[in-house]
Parts: sequence; C-alpha cells; structure tokens
Amino acid sequence: MEVARIMTNPSAPIPFRKMHGLGNDFVVIDARSASLSFTPAELERIADRRFGIGCDQLIVLEPSTRADAFMRIFNPDASEVGACGNATRCIGALLADEKGSENASIETRAGVLLAQLIPGGTVTVDMGAPRLGWDEIPLSGAGEDTARVPFPEAQRISHRLPDWFSAVNMGNPHAIFFVEAVDALDLAAFGQRIETDAIFPEKANISLVEKTGENAFKVRVWERAAGITLACGTAACAVAVAAERLGLAKGTITIDLPGGRLSIARDGRDHVMMTGPVATAFAGTIDPSLLAGLS
Repeated sequence: MEVARIMTNPSAPIPFRKMHGLGNDFVVIDARSASLSFTPAELERIADRRFGIGCDQLIVLEPSTRADAFMRIFNPDASEVGACGNATRCIGALLADEKGSENASIETRAGVLLAQLIPGGTVTVDMGAPRLGWDEIPLSGAGEDTARVPFPEAQRISHRLPDWFSAVNMGNPHAIFFVEAVDALDLAAFGQRIETDAIFPEKANISLVEKTGENAFKVRVWERAAGITLACGTAACAVAVAAERLGLAKGTITIDLPGGRLSIARDGRDHVMMTGPVATAFAGTIDPSLLAGLS
C-alpha cells in the first residue's frame, strides 16, 4: 500500500487517502517529500462533509528524525491536537505496510508511539503512560485527586450526571462521567457546554461511560472541537485508566463505542496498549478549485 505523495506544484491536485478506525474518519495527506501548509480556512473546507471531503480529523504526515513519520492532527475547526488513538492505528498500519514490516513508529506532539500489526487485521498501538496530575490534564484552580474531580455544574445540566468526573490525559485531556445508562443522556445537548467549562483551560473530550459487565464498558464521546464521533481511541484509553483507578476494572478492558470495539490493556511499564481495526475507504485527489480563494 503506497502512501500518496504531495506534489511540489501548489496548483496541482493533492493526493489523499480516506481512512477510518471504527468510523472515526480521517483525510490523510503525505507531506514527507514536499512541504505543505494549509490555512485554517483550507483545513476547515477539507474537513467539511458537504463542501469538502469530510472527516473527523485531517492528518498530515511530515518527516521525522525520531520515527517513521511525524503525524500532525487537525480538528475540523483547524485547531491542532497532540494525539488521536484511532488515527495512530491507521497511520501505523499504513507505515508498516509501506516498509513491508509488522511494526511502525509515529512521532506526535504527545511523543513517539509504536504500532504493531496483529494477524487478523487489527493494530495494537502503545499509547504511552497516562498523565494524571492536576496540571498535566490540565485542570484550572487547585486540586490533587483527579480520579474524582468535584463538578457540581453537572447536576445543573442533568440529574442523570454525577457531580464529579475522572480526569486523564492521553495526549489530550479527557473528562469521564460514569453513569447508569449512556443512552439515557443527550450528549449532543451538553457536550460542548462541558467541553468549554472554565475548569478545562485547554478544553476537554467528554465521555459518558456505562459498565456493562466484568471489564466491559459502553462509551459515548464528545470530542473537543469535533463533536460526537463514532469512536475515539484516546477516550477509550482514558476510560480504561479511570476505571482501573476507581476499582471498576482490571486487566484487559473492552470498550464498546458506536463504531465498534476496542481492547485496552497495560504493559509492564504501565503504558496503555490499544488494539482495534483500521480500514481504508478510498483514495483520491483534492482539486485546486476546492481551496481556491480561501485564505
């Protein structure tokens, strides 16, 4: 599987690949052989599902001296984020296949992540160790216990929400609410309100979590700057970490998202290992006219 290369002529069509992990979809552009930059308006146009190609995140691959490639991740509003678990699996599979190997390394703003192809079509990614400090999440104000962060505002939003959340940083900040039934709450109605609360100086991904069995959880996610998505890999990792901290699970944990299932485990270094499927939907080119007149 050859990765499409960026043309040096800025007026030429730009090759891309559309990939997804459990429905969490990405436009992947390779800028390793020729530098490429987009304005915020151009990023927003590419991500737009009606006027562009459409995606949850735009992924731009760049050269790296530390790994097989550097993965830059942009949200639909053109903001850049440090990590994306489903995208890491997709890019890991793509780079490993490109090398004719079962392994690949991906540099991100959150560090270098390692991916391994697993027989049967899944990919395992070492997402690194979770960050749990108050200032590492980060959270505003002062506090220490990020396993149960008081949040009385939640009760004013919905009586079905607990008045606390668990906070975990898996390359981006996550707030996890354990509830009786995730489908009983309208996450779309309040996800952005919690995401942008003053307690999250860098905003946050918001997860609703329902325990469905031993080491099994049903999860719905509101991604910061993206809204509700079918799956979120870093959220799945954060939920597993939070569940372990609260004594709700231990060992290999199953996370069921609207787009499918992920398996989360820890290795001997306390790193979070995420396993799940990846897929390529199609490849194409971005016609220059799509971005014409945008600045």
